[in-house]
Amino acid sequence: EISLTDVSHYFDSDPTKVVKSLRKDGKMPKAFIADTTTANAQVRTLSGQVRLDSRTKLLNPKFYEAALKGGYEGVREITKRLRFTLGWSTTAGAVDNFVYEDANSTYIADKDIRDRMMDKNPDALRDMIQTFLEANSKGY
Repeated sequence: EISLTDVSHYFDSDPTKVVKSLRKDGKMPKAFIADTTTANAQVRTLSGQVRLDSRTKLLNPKFYEAALKGGYEGVREITKRLRFTLGWSTTAGAVDNFVYEDANSTYIADKDIRDRMMDKNPDALRDMIQTFLEANSKGY
């Protein structure tokens, strides 16, 4: 199962801002995603799908605890997911601010998790902090 925040290819080719610039009224087009990861396919808004991905992976204790057990690569995976989430903010404005606030509370404000990440992959933790700073500078 591959979701929207697993790889950068999805937001790299997201046309919503291009279409917005072409519209005479300047409105952002509505974007919808077909979620076919289960037998019961569902159509969701882009922001709804990013919200679901964030809750089921980036902000889910089962996900990040398993990733932390994965050591160096697991911490890199968490950081990569946050970076790709920022991609959806940048290209489509599709990420709710609570995602960044909750991720900051989980990974940076929580000393235990921050220390575990620093121990396993300090470069990925630094990248995560840079991602938070970039998101903040852009108003997300």
